[in-house]
Amino acid sequence: MPELPEVETVRRGLMPVMEGRAITQAELRRPDLRRPFPPDMAERLTGARVVRLGRRSKYILVDLDTGETLIVHLGMSGRMVVSTGAAAHVPGAFALGHPPEEKHDHVILHMEDGARIVFNDARRFGAMDLWPTERIETHWLLAELGPEPLGNSFDEPYLIARLRGRHMPVKAALLDQRVVAGLGNIYVCEALHRAGVSPRRKAGRIAPARVGRLVPAIRNVLGEAIAAGGSTLRDHRRTDGELGYFQHTFRVYGREGAPCTAPGCTGRVRRIVQSGRSTFYCTACQR
Repeated sequence: MPELPEVETVRRGLMPVMEGRAITQAELRRPDLRRPFPPDMAERLTGARVVRLGRRSKYILVDLDTGETLIVHLGMSGRMVVSTGAAAHVPGAFALGHPPEEKHDHVILHMEDGARIVFNDARRFGAMDLWPTERIETHWLLAELGPEPLGNSFDEPYLIARLRGRHMPVKAALLDQRVVAGLGNIYVCEALHRAGVSPRRKAGRIAPARVGRLVPAIRNVLGEAIAAGGSTLRDHRRTDGELGYFQHTFRVYGREGAPCTAPGCTGRVRRIVQSGRSTFYCTACQR
């Protein structure tokens, strides 16, 4: 599933073709994705002008001048692909003209300058909903989310307080979206390695100073991943159809049996399973 860096990469790719522009036509090729679309979604989107594109956790938020926000979740395999029409000049999009439509193109947004945005989702685990903008934080997908890991409210005192007394492994605690929003399996593994913390250690038994090291580790790995366009392991594509490339710099994720990349460490990367997910870490330098 796309994590925060992949979703942020998609958001940034959509901004030049959506912000300040009207949706001249919204096409729905089916009645649902993971869940049914909201009533009259095509009619509510058609003619609306995009005021702002935001992101909350792994959700793209499209604020409209109608007072509603389109919430977009990419799910496991969802992609939003931008192509340009004859009058559009958008850096980072496909060349002029639109590519042929594909089988799993489920939602198509035609923009006023000729650009076209296609939501393609082979597995249909994605989701879209419309909600009043002024009450967006009350939507059931967003209401219980923790702070953004790149925001000011996510800091060392906060994380120390949230992990205190927890008996679950620290990896599971960081994957809890109520603790911190947007983190997934890949970037938690990478951040724990950078901080030198074992994913098996109980969250509440880590010294505060070591918990504090997790904050910059999380921020740094997310920042680097966003700069690299995210990680493409299976389905993720940027809005121009190109792949992300942060996977080429993974330190532990997917590197079972490989030498640890930490300076001076002679250990190797091990893979274990926690809560049904693969965890990669170095048994030598992560304690």
